[in-house]
Amino acid sequence: MPRSTSTIAPVVILMGVSGCGKSTFGRFLQKEQGYVFTDGDDLHPKANIEKMSQGIPLDDEDRWPWLEAICEHVSRLEKADTPLVVACSALKRSYRKRLRSASDQMLFIHLMADRDEISRRLSQRPNHFMPPDLLASQFEALEPTNVESDVVEVDVTQHMLNVERAILNAVQDRY
Repeated sequence: MPRSTSTIAPVVILMGVSGCGKSTFGRFLQKEQGYVFTDGDDLHPKANIEKMSQGIPLDDEDRWPWLEAICEHVSRLEKADTPLVVACSALKRSYRKRLRSASDQMLFIHLMADRDEISRRLSQRPNHFMPPDLLASQFEALEPTNVESDVVEVDVTQHMLNVERAILNAVQDRY
């Protein structure tokens, strides 16, 4: 993998609403590029998991400790010069701003699809703590990324190989 001349390892944040493919494509980058993959869901406080499991959407107060945990994780692995990919919804600009503070070598890849497609995908996903009923709250919280220079938008409704190629191109163009 082409590496930056910087001594800081690259960090890729795969972002978007639940069901857009963050974990799937995170594992893809892990396999293809040797990144360490972290599913941001694994860093949620237990209270957040319980809340979502009950069909209650998270609010900013719930998300800040989770974002702090992700930032600490990024900083720890970055100091070890470990390329990292994190699956994290990063729905709001303020969340992305907080995540950026953890690394100077961060790229966001926004995995995008319309609400109907994501709803279809969620209905086929068994045993996940976040019920499909919370999808509306995620789309309501999602703030546009098209004006942020460190965000690459990728349409995940195209063939999976095209999505993988777009992700690899974004990472290789940056690092």
